[in-house]
Amino acid sequence: MIMHAHMEQRIKEAGIIAVLVLQHEQDIRPTVEALLAGGVHAVELTLRTSIALDAIRIIHTEYPEMLLGVGTILTPNQIPEVQECGGDFGVAPGLNRAVMDAALAAGLPFAPGIATPSDIESALEYGCRILKFFPAEPSGGLSYLRSMYAPYAHLGLSFIPLGGISQKNLAEYAREPMIGGIGGSWIAPKELIAAKQWDTITAAAHEARTTFFKERNHG
Repeated sequence: MIMHAHMEQRIKEAGIIAVLVLQHEQDIRPTVEALLAGGVHAVELTLRTSIALDAIRIIHTEYPEMLLGVGTILTPNQIPEVQECGGDFGVAPGLNRAVMDAALAAGLPFAPGIATPSDIESALEYGCRILKFFPAEPSGGLSYLRSMYAPYAHLGLSFIPLGGISQKNLAEYAREPMIGGIGGSWIAPKELIAAKQWDTITAAAHEARTTFFKERNHG
């Protein structure tokens, strides 16, 4: 199984996953501390910058309370790098069988990106139970996901939607039982990180987490 039950549970308990694109080493610690101060205890740190692997190492070593997902894993050779640096689980925008095979062989929990029923069925071949729905809003949002999910509902899958989600539409996603967690870059966008607006990031994290669990508990 490519996403272990205990990791699924940790993702669901975290609820909100802040997507991070970190450009400079000096921003790693204050960004993580701002998120933790706002109650967000999970990130998807993208492998899109030269410091990404160093950031994974620092977060893993210094902030063990942060659930550390690593995103934009596009090639099999990135799997051992992510493991060596201390990533808790991997995420990709799509479903690349070579990457999935490498993650399965290495034992790295992994959530592939899906956008079609065929994607879901490919993920099921790997025993995936939690899937990244990407890009969520451009693909058709919740109405599309509900329709796509219907034939698989008896399997008890969970989805992490990313793409086009913000504080404005967070609540409607959070109310859906099939949603395991919600990811997004609106909480700590690179513009706020560059401007060192740590208090703003903390406030956004707090608002997102509060909204998610309020709707989840009443849904």
